[in-house]
Amino acid sequence: MDYNLLKALHILAAFGVFSAVGAACLGGSRKAAGILHGISLILLILVGFALLQKPPAGQYWWMAKMGLWLILGAAPALTKRLPKAAVLGIMLACGLAAAYLGLQKPF
Repeated sequence: MDYNLLKALHILAAFGVFSAVGAACLGGSRKAAGILHGISLILLILVGFALLQKPPAGQYWWMAKMGLWLILGAAPALTKRLPKAAVLGIMLACGLAAAYLGLQKPF
């Protein structure tokens, strides 16, 4: 599959995850936000692995991104337990960290 198409799908899925959590924080339909969040998370990980083609040996940045993916997956549950501003801050920090890891591949 074309690399640019995969990259666009990956970014679209990330927007879907962040939009779903934002909708859950703002009091939108929790069911619709949950559906968007789940579909976007699955698309995000599948397209991410398609971009990798195979995990690079000796590089561990992609494992850190898997940890961030798990935190993003828990975000709707966190909206019930934590203040909304804290959840949005955690989401922004995860997004920034994922972008840094994906672009710089520091380790």
